[in-house]
Amino acid sequence: MSFVNMSPAAIAEELGDRLKQARLNADLTQAEVALRTGLNRRTVLCAEKGKVQLENLIAMLASLGMAEQLNMFLPPQEISPLQLAKLKGRERQRASKSTNRKNRIKEDKPSW
Repeated sequence: MSFVNMSPAAIAEELGDRLKQARLNADLTQAEVALRTGLNRRTVLCAEKGKVQLENLIAMLASLGMAEQLNMFLPPQEISPLQLAKLKGRERQRASKSTNRKNRIKEDKPSW
C-alpha cells in the first residue's frame, strides 16, 4: 500500500489497523498490551484507531517486540554535504597577521 496520495488522517488510521493486527498476531488483548506498557486500555484502543502520541506508539511497539521496525519506518538520516558545509562555516584561507607575532619578533631582535 502506498501512502503517497493518502491524507495524514488516513495514514494514521492505516497504521492503527496494522498495530491492531500485530497485537492480534501476538495473541494479546488490549488489556494485556496496556499492562505491559503501563498505559490504560483506552489509550491502546485509541492507538488502534490511529489516535496516539508518538511515545505511546513506541511503547506499544516495544511491548509487541517490534521496536526494531522503527529503523525501517524512519531510517537514520545522514547529513547532506550542503548541511555539513553550513555547519562547518568559513574556513581560513590564509594566516592573518597577529599583533602577538609582531611583538614576539621585536622581542627576539637584539637590542644593540
